[in-house]
Amino acid sequence: MAIQVTYRWTSRLSMRIVKNGDVHVSAPIGMPREKVLTFIEEHREWIEQARKKTVEQQKQRAAFYNELPLATRAQKDEALKRLKALVEPMVERHAKTMGVQPSCVYFKPTISRWGQCNIRTRSICISTYVLLLPEWCAEHVVVHELCHLLEPSHNARFHALMDKYFPRWREARRLSHHYVKHHH
Repeated sequence: MAIQVTYRWTSRLSMRIVKNGDVHVSAPIGMPREKVLTFIEEHREWIEQARKKTVEQQKQRAAFYNELPLATRAQKDEALKRLKALVEPMVERHAKTMGVQPSCVYFKPTISRWGQCNIRTRSICISTYVLLLPEWCAEHVVVHELCHLLEPSHNARFHALMDKYFPRWREARRLSHHYVKHHH
């Protein structure tokens, strides 16, 4: 567990805990080191609490993703079979409604995001772990990525398209985050 201090053009001291439990402190350029160390010392208890919470969240995330074993070839094949059966009809149905056509749809066990869309190649990648979500939440991921073929950024137009093609998208997004955090 490390404490990292970065000096920047800022007017005040601030700190945050990053995913691995390290502490990142931002300090104004020119501030004496003692003052920074005192600040860290004063927040020792907050750091401990925040670290505990971070570790706990990491454990919960791991427990969630481990519910879908992907260690063996057989497990991977089984997951792929289920994914295709689940996702491909969704892609077909929504692509038709939206008037888009992805060049290909593939699957990867990504943890940081549920889906990705490569605008240049028009390919869509869906996380293998959507199998752990309720079906309609998986569908939300599909529509989200297809929408990017119409609008690359997450701007007002993108949200309007989501409202049109998957009106419950906000609820689905919330639930998908909730699943990762609170499911065992």
